[in-house]
Amino acid sequence: MLEKFKIGHADNADVATGVTVILAEEGATGGVSVRGSAPATRETDMLNSDNSVDKINAVFLSGGSAFGLDTAAGIMKYLSDKGIGYPTSAKNIPIVCGACLYDLDYKGVSYPTPEMGYQASFRAAVNNFEDGDIGAGKGATVGKIFGAQSAVKSGLGIATYKFNDGVEICAIVAVNAFGDIYNYKTGERVKGATHNGGEVKMSEAIAHSTKAIEWKSSNTTIGCILTNAKLTKSQANKLADIAHDGYAMSIRPVHTLVDGDAIFTMASGDVKADFMRLSCYAPIIMAEAILNAVK
Repeated sequence: MLEKFKIGHADNADVATGVTVILAEEGATGGVSVRGSAPATRETDMLNSDNSVDKINAVFLSGGSAFGLDTAAGIMKYLSDKGIGYPTSAKNIPIVCGACLYDLDYKGVSYPTPEMGYQASFRAAVNNFEDGDIGAGKGATVGKIFGAQSAVKSGLGIATYKFNDGVEICAIVAVNAFGDIYNYKTGERVKGATHNGGEVKMSEAIAHSTKAIEWKSSNTTIGCILTNAKLTKSQANKLADIAHDGYAMSIRPVHTLVDGDAIFTMASGDVKADFMRLSCYAPIIMAEAILNAVK
């Protein structure tokens, strides 16, 4: 499934941080949508539909907040060593986009390095749909209305689907949200904030709590939609934007002033697709991936 993409991870369990890399060595049409107000991102402007580069070679999801952006150097080196990238007169330049989440207060201040970016790229493989406490999800937590003391462990989630016309779609997401996580099918809360050993519903706490709420920009849910569909750059951007509805289906509250929520799209362009159907399903597959991240 999705044979043109390779997924790889590198992480450090001792300090709970890591990186997840999605490679498209032959290039993929890229798009992005940033809805959060506290993002740490790389090369998002280039994905604007009006700008010139259509194909990207990698998307990374990383811990470490803005420090984690350095992992791109390792991914660049791996791809450059293989001669992959946008052709110029001097050298092929790998097009590497990505975003980072904040995990600096989970088990100490540490962050992914360029070496980890290279390692994740080297390990990347087709059909590597392993998820859980891995890669970018290594230090992820949710339910942070009272800061780290109310947070509970989350992780990296992946979900896939194949339509009967051969179109394939995958959602990859590292869930490090300020809000709680809900089952989009039943409406029940799956995982979220705690206080004094008991559960705290975010909506009620925001409205009625006498305890100080920690409005800190230390949260971010970052993801990527992969598909073998043939998309224009404009459609890739739209698909990323629509996929944010999957966040809204599963995370409450979402897209807050203290979240840096972002979603990328990578489309390999192998199969002609009904974009309306693909865009209607993107939020569902993203919501499913979010559930898998907290299971």
